Amino acid sequence: MAFQIIRNDITKVNTDVIVNTANPEVAIGDGVDSAIYMAAGKDRLLAEREKIGYLTPGEVAITPAFGLTAKYIIHASGPSWDGGDKGEAKLLRACYDKSLKLALDNECRSIAFPLLATGSYGFPSKLGIEIAVDSFTKFLEDHDMEIFLVVFEKETLKISGELVEEIASFIDDEYVSKALSEEYGRDGAPVDMLGASACKFDAVIEGMLDAPVLSPKDASAIGKRRSGRLLASKAAFGLEKPQKDLESDASLDDVIKGIYKESFEKHLQKMINKKGLRNSEVYAAANISKQYFSKLLKGQVKPSKEKVLALAVGLRLNMDETIDFLKLAGYALSPISQTDAVVEYFIEHEDYNVLKIDIVLFDYGLDPLSKG
Repeated sequence: MAFQIIRNDITKVNTDVIVNTANPEVAIGDGVDSAIYMAAGKDRLLAEREKIGYLTPGEVAITPAFGLTAKYIIHASGPSWDGGDKGEAKLLRACYDKSLKLALDNECRSIAFPLLATGSYGFPSKLGIEIAVDSFTKFLEDHDMEIFLVVFEKETLKISGELVEEIASFIDDEYVSKALSEEYGRDGAPVDMLGASACKFDAVIEGMLDAPVLSPKDASAIGKRRSGRLLASKAAFGLEKPQKDLESDASLDDVIKGIYKESFEKHLQKMINKKGLRNSEVYAAANISKQYFSKLLKGQVKPSKEKVLALAVGLRLNMDETIDFLKLAGYALSPISQTDAVVEYFIEHEDYNVLKIDIVLFDYGLDPLSKG
């Protein structure tokens, strides 16, 4: 995969270069900045930093990494948040873009970032994530480099900020209760497959809450939105056939003639053309390497469900298109998959970027799509 989010001490990450949120002045700051100086060798690194001098916010510079496993340290002077109307977002984006360009100029094949400026600099986490993800995605459209976003190993906060709560609300109100009502909502039946139909997503994952009971009226009301999709998926896989199919006396030849015969790779290329996208736009947004994507188009690999979901996001498919796309590859959305729920949130909100999805999945302790 081109992008990964990992939990580690950035001073121990084995990449060609690590990025440090540097103090604009020639001084050792707190947190990650201090840890990097201590691990690299304070005196030698500070001497190199003195050669650079004052770093204007939005600017970057590179030094040797000395005692670290990395070859280089890129010092990025991030902006402090001051309400958002003083060009802070533009300066932060410059830190990411210039760091990637500087790593490329120094022939680095891998780079590790902390989430810049969202700590003591006060940047809102959700905006900080969006800026980082957009920078990484645009870069990966044209260049091959492993990019790591490193979360300090002892950090327990949700790095995606309020985005986590937005998704939790969507899953509580739109996904969990509807899926459960379709599958298990009947008079007197406990809704216990996921633990609860209207609870916080954290508790759903951990299975910590007691199961409530849905009345027939509530089950009917909250099940309408997705019932058609689920029934269509069931019918496609022989789990639940429509009545007209049961009554049909069509011959086996007729059934076989009706099967969709186009290969997955041909359909993938057709969808790319239909959406008017470049291949690089698709594999960058899907967080799939250029090499793997090339093999997909040649039919040399069978994608996992996670890869197909990632491609659906990269192709900017709507939910109906995503269900069809999954079906063609032999998969279906699951009403009891938290990962599927998160992906559905992003698709329904037309937020088409797997890097951001992987960050949210990471916040909830779920495997990234990119791992599949």
